[in-house]
Amino acid sequence: MGRWRPPQPPSSIYITLEGFATLQTELKSLWKRRSDVVKALAAAAAEGDRSENAEYIYRKKELGGIDRRIRFLQKRIPTLKVVPQSAQRDEIFFGAWITLELEDESTVVYRIVGADETDAKRGFISLDSPMARQLLGKKGDDTIRLTTGGVEREYYICVVRYTDPTDEG
Repeated sequence: MGRWRPPQPPSSIYITLEGFATLQTELKSLWKRRSDVVKALAAAAAEGDRSENAEYIYRKKELGGIDRRIRFLQKRIPTLKVVPQSAQRDEIFFGAWITLELEDESTVVYRIVGADETDAKRGFISLDSPMARQLLGKKGDDTIRLTTGGVEREYYICVVRYTDPTDEG
């Protein structure tokens, strides 16, 4: 029996067009992967004693994980609302790329996206995050203060754009 955890608060239903397309692609690829796993599971089941068959046990667990993700995506995708790109160019809204300068004069680039498309490696932060909530509605040359982990930091907003800064060469 698993450990009880309180239910997560509902995340925002907003998503970028790119994120929506990514989720749909993931769902299609999961269905293809599922058919391959079912074939491998059937082959493993045909080998005999299932209680000591590592391949069979592994494929059952893999199939369970795939099925869970498919169920989640089938419920989540219809509830999502794709947010069109903002026409406002100087204020920070959903989908904006923001270049921030930290107190030590280093810079970091974030993009405000929906909860389903966050990716720390790419700098995609959730609309629900404390950082994004502080940034929304601000403009270039503004300063924000954010306390995380008991440490207060100050960030200077250098650039606000609605196109990927890596595409601009």
